[in-house]
Amino acid sequence: MATIPDRSEGIASDVGRTTTYEGDEKGDYGHSGSISKNSSGSESPKATNEKADYGMAAPAYDEEEAGHTGKLRVENAEQLVTSVLSVDDDPTLNAWTFRMWFLGLGLSLFGSVLSTIYYFKPQTVFVSVIFLTIWSYILGEIMAKIIPKSGFIGRWFNPHKFNHKEHAAIVIMSSAAATCALGTEVLAVQRLYYSASPNAGASIFLLFSSQCLGYGIAGLMRKTLVYPTKMLYPINLPLNTLLETLHRDKSETARRLKLFYIMFCVLFVWEAFPEYIMPIMTGVSIFCLAKRDSLVFTNLFGGTNGNEGLGLLSWCMDWQYIAGTQSPLWFPLQTLVNNLVGYILCICVFMGVYYMNIWNAQDFPFLSQLLFSNTSNSTVYQEYNQTALLDSNNVLDPAMLDVLGIPYFATTYATYILSTNLAITATFTHMFLWNYKDISTAWSFASWTNIKKTMNVENWKFWKGDKQTISSEEEAALDPHYRLMLVYKDAPNWWYGAVLIFSIVVGLVCLYQVDSTLPWWAFFVACGLATICILFFGAQYAITGFQFIIQPIIQMIGGYLHPGYPVANMYFTLFGYNAVVQGQLLLKDLKIAQYAKLPPRVTFTAQLVGTLIGAIFNYVMMISIVDNQRDILLSIEGTNIWSGQNVQQYNSQAIAWGGLAKYMFSVGGRYEWVTLAFLVGFAIPLPFYFLHRLFPRAGFWYWNTAIMTYYIGWLCVGINSSIMTYFAVGFASQWYMRKYHPEWFVKYNYILSAAMDGGTQVLVFIFTFAVDGGSGAAVSFPTYWGNNGGTGDGMNYDYCMFNPANG
Repeated sequence: MATIPDRSEGIASDVGRTTTYEGDEKGDYGHSGSISKNSSGSESPKATNEKADYGMAAPAYDEEEAGHTGKLRVENAEQLVTSVLSVDDDPTLNAWTFRMWFLGLGLSLFGSVLSTIYYFKPQTVFVSVIFLTIWSYILGEIMAKIIPKSGFIGRWFNPHKFNHKEHAAIVIMSSAAATCALGTEVLAVQRLYYSASPNAGASIFLLFSSQCLGYGIAGLMRKTLVYPTKMLYPINLPLNTLLETLHRDKSETARRLKLFYIMFCVLFVWEAFPEYIMPIMTGVSIFCLAKRDSLVFTNLFGGTNGNEGLGLLSWCMDWQYIAGTQSPLWFPLQTLVNNLVGYILCICVFMGVYYMNIWNAQDFPFLSQLLFSNTSNSTVYQEYNQTALLDSNNVLDPAMLDVLGIPYFATTYATYILSTNLAITATFTHMFLWNYKDISTAWSFASWTNIKKTMNVENWKFWKGDKQTISSEEEAALDPHYRLMLVYKDAPNWWYGAVLIFSIVVGLVCLYQVDSTLPWWAFFVACGLATICILFFGAQYAITGFQFIIQPIIQMIGGYLHPGYPVANMYFTLFGYNAVVQGQLLLKDLKIAQYAKLPPRVTFTAQLVGTLIGAIFNYVMMISIVDNQRDILLSIEGTNIWSGQNVQQYNSQAIAWGGLAKYMFSVGGRYEWVTLAFLVGFAIPLPFYFLHRLFPRAGFWYWNTAIMTYYIGWLCVGINSSIMTYFAVGFASQWYMRKYHPEWFVKYNYILSAAMDGGTQVLVFIFTFAVDGGSGAAVSFPTYWGNNGGTGDGMNYDYCMFNPANG
């Protein structure tokens, strides 16, 4: 075993990699230096160049000087993270500054407000971390210039230039706040559909505890899900590339910085056209333009409006939607190829189930997240009266069920749930077969050795550091960036354990304060499910960049554990599913910190503070939007500005799983295959695995069946006109440029992604409040051929036929 001592004392290992800072001339990583005291009195390595690089040079930003032309190969995770990002560190840089707190808190407030607005948009769009990075850099540089640098003010408020560790801490704090809490969705559903408004104090504590539950669980697994090189988190590469570009010597990064500023400005101006002036640019379809009187064409080729159609062969020029959930510039090629296979199957399956009238498909909208009555038909869609189904205690009333009948899903949405269920259980099999060694150490914090260590009173003295042990195999797998982090004191496991205990206690109390109808034992089952899922889906996310939505399986388990209680099902999902999402976000941010060499205790503090601010302002904004846009949020199609699709989906599944699971999904029920898909999913990866064992060179290892099956239900919601552009950009970047122009790819690809995301997000934010109704009434652009008025005028922006049954 190798022992990792106090983070301020260096690293000692028995596997031939010994670095001793104090008294050594040179460690095995080629670093010359000794322990010195920095200004704060803590120990840190001091080298001749004030940086620790462990024998690995920073990436060369000028390919001619580096001699890389035609020779650079970027084929695996380690090559990628050491080519794109610098493997060096300056531990004397201080992150605990006034700027960090002032900007971190301010942007946390800003991000939490914006994320709540985006939650009620017709397409799933997230607050870009790149957007927050850009603004924090601009504001940080302004503060560094205008605040006096000398005297009392300078010493406390502007002690040195704005550095990348301050910047990384600000980004992590604000991004933690900029994730709209799922608890907001629960509270919005109660307000819209159940006329219930839990008090503000209980609501905010509910949001905070549900967010932090995943933090506590994931933090205890960071040794497995963050530290190894293989846990890449490709989504972080544009961000960390941007941080380096902004803060390293400008002579090294001048060309990348110039590209960033140019493309940022170009996208800022460009986005005004598809967003407001010319919405037809969201999706130009020659098929829609050629035939405007066919709902078949609308369903297959339309896609510029929410829930319009599948957007096949549409060409989108709106980067907001092209890179809305994941940018094709950073999405790994293998994941992208599996995505493409799933997309092709999605088109075929959705058109097949609808026009074969599976589950009476043609009596309901082609795409919708609502529940529908059995009186619905193709000319008049009748929504299911969900509130009438429940008694005054929000419990299923069997007598009313007999009157109303069992509801229907739109068939494409039922197909989405089925494919998701297949993918969820396929993930467990896939990770066991292909990545068992990568995840097998996740429970090491609960080993008997660590339990005995925790019981030792001497180890409670956290100020002495948090010693850890790792095996020789784990040592070999460590990320080169993480080796540089070993100089800093860790955030001990017991800190994350304390967060976990706090979240459980506060969450349990809040459940009874908000009349959730969820029993205490079901709450603990939800927490247990979250723990298992964070391991498997966290590893999948880290390796492939693909983030599963596991909400359906959590809701199904909750529905069978506590049948007849839809509101209880929402809260079961809140803690069972939201904890997984938050855990993945924490792991992602820990990897950002690892790439940026941000001390672990700074990261821990920033994440918790940002989460608390997010909980407060998510709640405040949710109340404002729900009260002012109530009718739109309850409508089927919404508008191109506001949509209740997320709230509708959550409530529909809560009713279906929580109230009607045994009627709708049990064997013999209408949607029995939605449930049976869980069993089938376990077997899906097996043929590819066994074929790989028989024919190891045939490439069967390349196919991730969990990802492919998930994407079979991909297009069930939102604006789908961006897909062809998404794949075109993705293959141009991740295949063509990475293979044939690797020098350009390493130098420019990720900074280009950051620039395009940043320019788009800044413009969208401004327009949300200026013209899209984020602060009151919307200001519409005059109608003409490029802006036909959209659903407000009974039209789709791409000129496909508008379905009159949508109203």
